[in-house]
Amino acid sequence: MAIVESPLSPELLRQMRDWRRDLHAHPETAFCEFRTADLVARELERAGAAVHRGLGGTGVVGTLTRGAGPTIGLRADMDALDMQELGEVTHRSTIAGKMHGCGHDGHTAMLLGAAHHLARDPGWRGTLRFIFQPAEEHAGGGLAMVRDGLFDKFPCDAVYALHNSPNLPFGAVSTRVGTVMANCDTYEISVTGKGCHAAQPEHGVDPIVAAAQVVSAMQTIVSRNVKATDALVLSLTQIHAGDTWNVVPNSVLLRGSCRTLTAATRDLAERRLREVCAGVATTSGASVDVQYFRGYPACVNTEAEVRLAARAAARVVGPERVDTACTPRMGSEDFAYMLEQRPGAYVFVGAARAGDNPPVHNPYYDFNDDILPLGAHYWVALVKEAMPA
Repeated sequence: MAIVESPLSPELLRQMRDWRRDLHAHPETAFCEFRTADLVARELERAGAAVHRGLGGTGVVGTLTRGAGPTIGLRADMDALDMQELGEVTHRSTIAGKMHGCGHDGHTAMLLGAAHHLARDPGWRGTLRFIFQPAEEHAGGGLAMVRDGLFDKFPCDAVYALHNSPNLPFGAVSTRVGTVMANCDTYEISVTGKGCHAAQPEHGVDPIVAAAQVVSAMQTIVSRNVKATDALVLSLTQIHAGDTWNVVPNSVLLRGSCRTLTAATRDLAERRLREVCAGVATTSGASVDVQYFRGYPACVNTEAEVRLAARAAARVVGPERVDTACTPRMGSEDFAYMLEQRPGAYVFVGAARAGDNPPVHNPYYDFNDDILPLGAHYWVALVKEAMPA
């Protein structure tokens, strides 16, 4: 089956592209999405939605109601990344050190397009919440909105979100029941020894050697403490030590992340990391302090909502392009906080281009505008599937 032509008007399709490129040129990072929120609120008001601003910082919620029926929330993230854009697109970032490297500009434009269309489409009944979330990238904007009373002020029976995916074929839709994205934790390990002259290491306690033992021992947590069928990614991403050639430093700082799919594996990983570090401290004579920070929880889809999302996607791209049993991804998403409060489904929409196809979080990445009609159409189909007239 061919991908179904979008029901959005040609003018609205052009506007989505214009919004997307405008947002791309003016990226704003966590909780600083002021210009972005202005654009979102203006367009929601123009569509006839009741608009609430400032939820969870810079979050925006628009509400459309058409008679009695279910209430569902559709969520898009708005924030950019702290990274320098290296691509040469005409709409490249105008702000040094910031870029839309994950496609949230496209997510925002698609949901705005859907809001405009649905405001004029009589084919649904109920209440729609258009949730535009700040600070998805590491800062927990989803949690901020929940804590600020998202579902108390704007009740929802279910919530839905999507993410573009350059590594999926164009038009493919991928999701699953249960855990679709991982828990994400971070850790900081401070190894403190006794600094000394590099020519006389016997007068000190070398924290670099102790840190190396920590790094080596950490590898056994994944290979020897966790079942092969349980996913665990324990990555060391930073090592900071020393300032000169002839001094054994006093301390070493290690930082990294831990990704898991279940609560049990999450608990085990933290416990074993602490035990490994305590063992190195005993054998090396150095002090090894572990700070473990629990971050985003796993993104867990509910069955009924996945089935509904899959039916909507099949109406748009054909059932042969919809995968409802995808492998969980080890990335993380703070939409998880909304899914802890309400049933819902998170899906990936394939955005692969022919030829060069940079992944998200790459300095050459640019959202594929060709999926704007498809993503907006998915939202429209989802609404009609969930709350038909």
